[in-house]
Amino acid sequence: MLFAKLLPREGNFFEMFNQHADRIVEAAQAFSKLVANYSDPVLRQKFNQDVDNAERAADRVTHEVNKAIHKTFITPIDREQIHSLINTMDDIADLIQDSAETMALYDVHHMTDEIVRLTDVSVKCCERVRDAVKLLAKIADPATAEAALKTCEEIDKLESDADRILRSAMSRLFREEPMCGNSSNSRRSTNCSRPLPTSAKTSLMSSRASSSRIPEASSS
Repeated sequence: MLFAKLLPREGNFFEMFNQHADRIVEAAQAFSKLVANYSDPVLRQKFNQDVDNAERAADRVTHEVNKAIHKTFITPIDREQIHSLINTMDDIADLIQDSAETMALYDVHHMTDEIVRLTDVSVKCCERVRDAVKLLAKIADPATAEAALKTCEEIDKLESDADRILRSAMSRLFREEPMCGNSSNSRRSTNCSRPLPTSAKTSLMSSRASSSRIPEASSS
């Protein structure tokens, strides 16, 4: 009991959630600028670095939250929910960084219309995640809870939009891009489409999992 009294009763978790959500939006916006300026090597490097900086800042917040879980006697919501939320949010920042690194790794030369549209949807999703997270501190209020659920519904709709764009991109990839080794195609084999890497497939699956709704709050 004496040890419990020495521990803080509540950590500043909601503020840290907000800080992390802000870093997610910063990473998404930097990635959007990367896509918009991809043809400029100088700007491409700059915005790549901005994505990395935002992701590292998000990692630091995640570390602080996980550390606070073990140092706080009474948390505002269940420890499992805090851990799940902050790590799922961190997955979003990681996937944005992974996308930027994958474009460099596979030597992408130009941005397609689908990439631009997906990027725009991703930014909107991240902004909605930030909006939902900022409501968590007062989630016990019925009006706030209703607003949070509405925001989650908007995220679901945006995720469905992203699915449609992805299907369109995959369809065009196999319909219009030349197949390697196809001698009947006059285009050079160096322009052949490359297979989607396993890491990219995993990231796609993870990104869909990351669009899950914010867990409901409950008192500890």
